[in-house]
This record gives sequence, structure tokens and C-alpha cells, in this order.
Amino acid sequence: DEAVMILEVEHLSFAYRPERPLFYDVSFAFEQGQVLSILGANGAGKSTLLNCIANLLLPQQGEIRLHGTPLSRLELREISRIIGYVPQSPAFDPSEPLSVADLFACCMSKRPAFLGISKAMDETIRVCLDRVHGVDLIHKRVGTLSGGELQRVLLALALEPMPNILILDEPLSGVDAEGMTTLMDMLDEIRKNYDLSILMTTHDFSLLPRYADQVVLIDGGIRAKGTAQEVLSSDAFQAIFHMKGGSL
Repeated sequence: DEAVMILEVEHLSFAYRPERPLFYDVSFAFEQGQVLSILGANGAGKSTLLNCIANLLLPQQGEIRLHGTPLSRLELREISRIIGYVPQSPAFDPSEPLSVADLFACCMSKRPAFLGISKAMDETIRVCLDRVHGVDLIHKRVGTLSGGELQRVLLALALEPMPNILILDEPLSGVDAEGMTTLMDMLDEIRKNYDLSILMTTHDFSLLPRYADQVVLIDGGIRAKGTAQEVLSSDAFQAIFHMKGGSL
């Protein structure tokens, strides 16, 4: 049987200024349950590309398909059901009294947060946090969370309701080396448990051979595409990052 592609990106181009495309003719696809990582130098348009796929920006050219259906033909609620999106970690003021439970309540409930959190909502929040092994974070102030803890909270939010595709923009930034492996192991566990597809950007190349099924390197257009080992050992990767195989 021919594999069903959960996400197809075809000949995608985007420009903030018409005379200077950020990226052009970008095409790739991946199957249900796979992990695809997008690499590129700062300013290569990785976040913009993710925003186009998440339907937050409209590309000038090309087409994006989810389960074979063009994004332009899907209703917003269908897209939000298929895609869970975790943007680059926002900064929270450490003095802000907002707790993790308050953040969930604000995002998931129509009830004003100042009225308190209902028992049913509290149980829902605990179920969400349990998916990322983060129930103990429920009463912590968001501004005091470590990089890894904040990623867990944002991930738990993106997984409710459980999407088909999880999009992560630099999930490893601000996370220490030990925390990176822990976070990627947890993502791998969630991927297997829920047959989730993961699309992510990262600047940490050492973990790619272990976790990524496919890697795409963009610099204007696509400069390399294939397994992590193929891309990390490519001339294009060496030219862009001045390293080979993911190390200096």
C-alpha cells in the first residue's frame, strides 16, 4: 500500500518584500507518525515556514495539504484540530502571579480566571499535564519555570485536544543538555502513544540522528533533504554551518 502523506508542502514561496523572497520552491512531505526536522541558519525563514503550515501566514506561491486536502479548503476549526502548534518559548515576567493552572484555564475555559478554577477544569488540566509528566507544575508560577518546564507546559496545551501533527519551533532553545534528551524522549513517547507526526525546527543537531526520520535544510530554497546523517554530512550543511556531521 502506498503511504498516506499527512502533510505535503509543494513549491512554497514566501516574501515579506516582493523583491526578496525569504524562501522559494520549498517542497517536502511526511507520513503519519514520522518526525521531520527543518534546519537553516538564523533568518532562513524556518519560523515563517512553520507559520505558513499552521495557517498563520499566507504564502505567495505553492500549496500545503493536510491528509491530501489543500489548507485553503479546510475550515479553521478543522486545521486547529489537526495541528497543535508550540511557538518559540515566550518570556514571562518572574514577578507575574499567573500560575500554570491559571494559564490553562485562560486558554481552555470561557469562565473568567478570577472566578477560580472549577473541579472539572482542575481534573482536565491534570490530565493534560500528566501527558508530559508535569502534574507537579500545576501550581508553579509560569514566570519561574525553567526552559524545560515551560516547554512541557506549552506542549501540554498544544496536545489538548490531541492533534495529528505537532509543530514545534525551536523546542530545545533555553533547555540544558540533559533536559534536551529528556524532552526529546518524552516527545518520542507521545509520538508512539498517539501516532503523532512531529514537524520541528532546531539548532541542536546532535539529537537528530536518534529522533528524526527526515531532515530538510533550507537556505533560500532546499539545499539538502534526506536522513539526518545524509543532511548533516552534506556539503550544503558544511557550507552553511561551517561544521560537518553536526559538530565543529
